Amino acid sequence: MSHHRLRTRTRTGAGALVALAVVGAALLPTTASASEAARHHHHGDQLADVRTIGNLYGTKAVYEPFQDEDDYHNPPSGFEPVLLEHVSRHGSRLLSSKKYDDLLWQLWQIAHTSAGLTPLGEQLGADLQEIIAVHEQLGYGSLSTRGAAEQQGIAERAVERMESLFDDAEDDDRPIRIVSSGVDRAVESADNFVIGLEEADDDLAELIQPQVADLDLLYFHDTDPAYLAYEESAQLAAVHDELEQLPVIASTARDVVSRLFTADFIARIDAGEFDLVDSGKGKTHLRTVVDVASYLSELYVIAPGMDQDAAIDMTPYLTDEDAATFAYLSDAADFYDKGPAFAGSDVTYRMAHVLVDAFLDHVEAVAAGQETAAADFRFAHAEEMIPLAALLELPGSTVQQPAGELFDYAGNPWRGAQVAPMAANLQWDVFQNSHGRTIVRMLYNEQETAFPEGCTPISSGSYFYSASELTRCLADKR
Repeated sequence: MSHHRLRTRTRTGAGALVALAVVGAALLPTTASASEAARHHHHGDQLADVRTIGNLYGTKAVYEPFQDEDDYHNPPSGFEPVLLEHVSRHGSRLLSSKKYDDLLWQLWQIAHTSAGLTPLGEQLGADLQEIIAVHEQLGYGSLSTRGAAEQQGIAERAVERMESLFDDAEDDDRPIRIVSSGVDRAVESADNFVIGLEEADDDLAELIQPQVADLDLLYFHDTDPAYLAYEESAQLAAVHDELEQLPVIASTARDVVSRLFTADFIARIDAGEFDLVDSGKGKTHLRTVVDVASYLSELYVIAPGMDQDAAIDMTPYLTDEDAATFAYLSDAADFYDKGPAFAGSDVTYRMAHVLVDAFLDHVEAVAAGQETAAADFRFAHAEEMIPLAALLELPGSTVQQPAGELFDYAGNPWRGAQVAPMAANLQWDVFQNSHGRTIVRMLYNEQETAFPEGCTPISSGSYFYSASELTRCLADKR
């Protein structure tokens, strides 16, 4: 993709950044409903259309479809489903490794024996024990019960939406392919997606192929040389330093910690008395007040995704304003790490071309009358979905930041909860008529979504595009 296709945000002052981050959730941009947003699907000023659902949780937000399936547009008369292309992030999960919970538990025990806890801080101990217990039972990094249900639900709705495709596949013995990154939570997501397919139509079991792993397609962030170099670049390190040094981060952290620990105990943290190391991989330290609050925010955002495995409520420990500040920090880091990032560069998302190429290859094969699988279901990670959204210029992922202007909510529509919540997914529904004309509709998080500017639908305002048009207009993205 030509990196000039993404817009550069309007320059705003640092004051706007700090004001928005401080005030938090109450001033996050309000939005029209998903159905209203769908009607304003072409690019332009997207800030008015930023959804607010889940924004306090960033990319850890639990999944819900962005549009009611009853509101989908029907394909033109005479067109029938012939193919479904799909890629998804894994569903909601537990903490990826033993660190944040363990470090806070270590600190809590020290504070407990030192009379360094407030009443709210005392309450935190039981919640930490519950979090640790459920992770020891189910396994760090595992799909949660909610995450399994998310994938099953997406599968069931896909079968319902494209019912005749799957009926015809049974008649014609067309396979259904299942591919994952091979990482546990992606494998588990694929397994649960298959459960959903079979619950929707048990005859599909004979068509579903054994799951295979493809790291190059679904874990490309770990192998792309240019991206790996960017991860170690001075430019990225500098922007992370700038984010971490924002005064609002330190002040919010102190507010959070002051509600949990006594002033005397906080003074010990400030004096550098503690350097705690996690007992998982042994790579994460807890040294500062900001560490304490940041790790607590990690538990805050993961808790809703494991609500069916443990009754843990982390909302007493962070106000909405606190959560919004840490959500901003997380969003900004993800934006630079793997989103649209810096103006003039496509290094964070160009590598997603392998997915666009895979989708197009299969669409073109169907259009050419070749035999193909009935559907391809792929299971990956935020590190793949976020670059793919930027490459395809999906809603919220169209604005880059100029060097020297820090990402902020006032000037950029990128929100982790909207771009890549848990189980975020992209689906292309492919239809064909008796003359062999092939058209495609894109669903992003199950919401009808326009293809990028430069792609012309079959009629003005339509969500359907001819296969030949996609071959033309997406040529620079494959």
